[in-house]
Amino acid sequence: MEGPEIKFAEAVIDNGKFGKRVVRFETGRLAQQAQGAVAAYLDEETMLLSATSAGKHPREGFDFFPLTVDVEERSYAAGKIPGSFFRREGRPSTEAILVCRLIDRPLRPSFVDGLRNEVQIVITVLSIAPDEFYDALAINAASASTQISGLPFSGPIAGVRLALIGDQWVAFPKASQLADAVFDLTVAGRVVTDEQGNEDVAIMMVEAEATEHAWGLIQGGATKPDEAIVAQGLEAAKPFLKVLVEAQAKMAAQSAKEIQDYPVFPPYAPEVYSAVEALALDELKDVYQIAGKVERQDKDDALKARVKEAVAAKVEAGELPDSAIGQVGAAYKSVTKKVVRGRILTEQVRMDGRGLADIRPLDAEVAVIPRVHGSAVFQRGETQILGVTTLNMLKMEQQIDSLSPVTKKRYLHHYNFPPYSTGETGRVGSPKRREIGHGFLAERALVPVLPSREEFPYAIRQVSEALSSNGSTSMGSVCASTLSLLNAGVPLRAPVAGIAMGLVSDTVDGQTRYAALTDILGAEDALGDMDFKVAGTSEFVTAIQLDTKLDGIPSSVLDAALKQAKEARSAILGVLNEAIDGPDEMADTAPRVISVNIPVDKIGELIGPKGKTINGIQDETGADISIEDDGTVYIGAVDGPSAEAARAQVNAIANPTNPEIGDQFLGTVVKIATFGAFVSLLPGRDGLLHVSEVRKLAGGKRVENVEDVLGVGQKVLVEVTKVDDRGKLSLAPVVADEVDTEGREGHEKHTEDNAEG
Repeated sequence: MEGPEIKFAEAVIDNGKFGKRVVRFETGRLAQQAQGAVAAYLDEETMLLSATSAGKHPREGFDFFPLTVDVEERSYAAGKIPGSFFRREGRPSTEAILVCRLIDRPLRPSFVDGLRNEVQIVITVLSIAPDEFYDALAINAASASTQISGLPFSGPIAGVRLALIGDQWVAFPKASQLADAVFDLTVAGRVVTDEQGNEDVAIMMVEAEATEHAWGLIQGGATKPDEAIVAQGLEAAKPFLKVLVEAQAKMAAQSAKEIQDYPVFPPYAPEVYSAVEALALDELKDVYQIAGKVERQDKDDALKARVKEAVAAKVEAGELPDSAIGQVGAAYKSVTKKVVRGRILTEQVRMDGRGLADIRPLDAEVAVIPRVHGSAVFQRGETQILGVTTLNMLKMEQQIDSLSPVTKKRYLHHYNFPPYSTGETGRVGSPKRREIGHGFLAERALVPVLPSREEFPYAIRQVSEALSSNGSTSMGSVCASTLSLLNAGVPLRAPVAGIAMGLVSDTVDGQTRYAALTDILGAEDALGDMDFKVAGTSEFVTAIQLDTKLDGIPSSVLDAALKQAKEARSAILGVLNEAIDGPDEMADTAPRVISVNIPVDKIGELIGPKGKTINGIQDETGADISIEDDGTVYIGAVDGPSAEAARAQVNAIANPTNPEIGDQFLGTVVKIATFGAFVSLLPGRDGLLHVSEVRKLAGGKRVENVEDVLGVGQKVLVEVTKVDDRGKLSLAPVVADEVDTEGREGHEKHTEDNAEG
């Protein structure tokens, strides 16, 4: 767009031999009533509009920041009309929900603490080029529109997607380039300046996975994405992030509104904190040495109730203001945080008595549910996950109607988190954004080790049921899924395990100390500075998710956490291998899927007019048949004989053994004509039994009506007597010798009579 009102800035992303990408930010023309609106472009064909709006007044009764991020995928962006009944967009796609989470995670902690005005960021996909991803561009667009909105926001925040192709990290890769990549990494961060004025890029969020093609590439000699390579990728992202931050800042310098004076509500007053600390500190030190979650929570709830009563008494006595009653919860949490973190940093001991790198007790069992295709239970401390695997035909793979370059998935991972998993009550129904995100994380961890479609022609649905939760059910889901998939007979290339890491940091004796925690509890996640989930095989990392509340994590600390996570992962893999060390035999209830390759030009013949041929095979054998565009035919049935019968019929049509003169067949009469009968020898292969040959079946007597001798559906043994130039077959019945001789004599006499006449 052009015009004097438009302010813009560009970031040029140089990928060396892979070319350059240009990210452009524009503001001033579109969505002028929003507090901040920015159009973001990737090169010239992909365009997003991000609009940031804020409520005029704080939301009463809220003790949290009401931020909402929405991504609106418009079908016109890809030149499509929605495929739904109403032909318009409906609920957001899974891909859009995942992008919302990518934006929310780095932006939410960047707003000023205590903000209670509702803030909404809406990203609309206006145009997208084929083969492009828009997720990283959306992070930048959301940050840019918020940066100029006048909200108290410590941005800009940049996001970049990187792919490891060969030995180079390529920024903003296209979907087709991922076929040559072993690792796919999305990073968000901001530029920070230390006391000496030195600038660095602080990593705020990481979402990464080994690609679907990684295993084959690694076997072919490509770089293995181990912990060291992942750390290099995070460093490689920093220059790209800095360029993007600078472009956003340049645009904001031309167009940003002044920061407005929004009311901020501190969680508690200093005097309230002092009162709560005096009442609870000593007892909290004892409570947070109780190992069991339920017992610890009960003691904690009882102490918190007594503290509230004591604070209420102080309010009644006039020692504290009335507002103190509503601030007790936040102050109590802050005192708890001080107790837990202080013990970790000074004594190297955690609330349940473990050391920093200790894992809770592990347990694994397979085949725990009857009749399902595969099942397993994995337990780590008080976190317990049930994994269930279902197999089906490839035609059951998910067709994706979104703006993502990915149009179908054969592996689906669904994660459920019922309220009873934490001993609570709540709504049960459609999955929330958190459940969708956790399921996708577990899915990404397992995709690199799945067998190919050719090796294992099944659609796979994996469901993770969080039966009990106290720390990282998503990584528990990865472990339970490995067990369940193997139990279902899926030949995984390698088992995968996952572990959640945490980080606690504070200033102790004038120095900043860091403590990385292995296998974090739910409370350690809430009270810590980082949530870092790592999944992988014994050889390389398959998935990572990182969120931090700090301005930045030193590379040395992150490297140490990655190594600590690998040690834990190796220990968990040992437990999984003890439970099941390879794929089991497939369950009797699982479908048997076999494949047949046919010539592409035979696909129409196999389908038949209006599907008559293929439907006939399915009805007769009870098998399900699906045909790929490349001529691969997948046949699925509940038992082996049915699948084999269907395969025989498919081969007879599409890969036939051409009948030759002298071949005999037990055929079926399919049509009667005045001049003879058509007999089906093989599916799609008929021959003519001429009326002159039919008389052999009538003892050599003249046949006036073929129907008097043969009927449709009748079985008859025939022999091929002639194959003409067009492949048409002439048949003769195979009868007893004496009948055959008599028939021949009669036929010869009939011929002589005709000759004489």
